[in-house]
Amino acid sequence: YLLVPPTVYLLSQNYPNPFNPLTTINYALPSSGHVKLTVLNMLGQEVTELVNEIQEPGYKTVSFDARYLPSGVYTYRISAGAFTDVKKMLFIK
Repeated sequence: YLLVPPTVYLLSQNYPNPFNPLTTINYALPSSGHVKLTVLNMLGQEVTELVNEIQEPGYKTVSFDARYLPSGVYTYRISAGAFTDVKKMLFIK
């Protein structure tokens, strides 16, 4: 599965979820381009930027460390070309 290049954009659910304090976010890029991956609180405010760079196609993994944030529900959002997706995650201290 990982040897075949992705043919579509994909943002996976973080794992583990709920998490404390580390979680992993996986995504797939079928073509190179600028990628921005951010974490937002429930007010829609950006709390951290995980990725903001031009990336080559492929399967990507990013770790998120929330130890300095309060417990709660957060969202993470990816923007890559015309693709945008948002998912929820739960941080429990």
